[in-house]
Amino acid sequence: MTKVAIVILNWNGIGFLESFLPVLTARTASDDAKIIVADNHSTDASLAFLEKNFPLVEVIKLHENHGFAGGYNRALEKVKAEYYLLLNSDIEVSENWLQPLISFMDSRQEVAACSPMLLDYNNRMKYEYAGAAGGYIDKFGYAFCRGRLFNTLEKVDQGLKTPVEVFWTSGACMMIRSEIYHEFKGFDSHFFAHMEEIDLCWRLKNSGWKLAMVPESKVYHVGGGTLPKSNPFKTYLNFRNNLLMLYKNISPHNLVRVLFIRRIMDGLSLGMFLLSFKFKDIKAILQAHRDYRRDKKLYESFRKAELEKHGYPEHMDMYQKSVVVDYFLAGRRQFNKLRDRFAFKMDQRIIQ
Repeated sequence: MTKVAIVILNWNGIGFLESFLPVLTARTASDDAKIIVADNHSTDASLAFLEKNFPLVEVIKLHENHGFAGGYNRALEKVKAEYYLLLNSDIEVSENWLQPLISFMDSRQEVAACSPMLLDYNNRMKYEYAGAAGGYIDKFGYAFCRGRLFNTLEKVDQGLKTPVEVFWTSGACMMIRSEIYHEFKGFDSHFFAHMEEIDLCWRLKNSGWKLAMVPESKVYHVGGGTLPKSNPFKTYLNFRNNLLMLYKNISPHNLVRVLFIRRIMDGLSLGMFLLSFKFKDIKAILQAHRDYRRDKKLYESFRKAELEKHGYPEHMDMYQKSVVVDYFLAGRRQFNKLRDRFAFKMDQRIIQ
């Protein structure tokens, strides 16, 4: 069986394949790894490009666009490997990027998944939005990273050299044990895209698994290759999926309070979009809440099973304050400025 299957989910991404696949193949010359492109029913010339220029790269053809979550789930059903490495098509890998991830996972059986350090492709001295130096979340479901709070990207911390435990690993570049991926039924296909990796990581943590960021491995991410940040559909997916993720993973005694506060915060987001005359985004948020109320019924049996299985444990690496309040009201724009010495606590969670 192959040690590592590097799987790129492609949808109309011929430009990224032209730019980054040659670099990936050149810097992944290893008997331990094979490269696979899972095509999410592209309508551009991606398949012709692969056939002509990379005949040795395995291609899995999906017959419709199943989104990020469903696309990976369907593709990985066809892949046999000890580890899956999910890699965005808009990532340039660095020299010696793969072996640190393999070595770390081989030696840490309690870790289900890990990510490298994600840096900005266009400004390589800064972290990148999608994962930076490891993902975290506050008690109201707002995700952030070491090195990235909302849209503020920090300079790379050159002193960060030791793997650290994180709350979630970035779906832009994630190595996960294949057995664990299938045991947990992979990403939630209903999410389509956005928040699916955080949801999976939260489910893993609820079952006792650890997640990590391995700084010895670095990749450079362009970002926004499929849906730009200003796309109302992206707004819809982020708001709806975040609510569904909370419903799936928060303990019963916290759920009502957290969702009540989230409704207030999302109402404030509506106000911000109104002031910016972004009426399509307002419609997207309203639709997200409407669809959440409908869709949460799909997860009632899931919540019952999770409660019986592990009782929804509390996680010490969930930020117990509001990162929204810290960032927008208190002006704390850096990870190490968060309250309760959160960054200090996270620095203690080094995986030896």
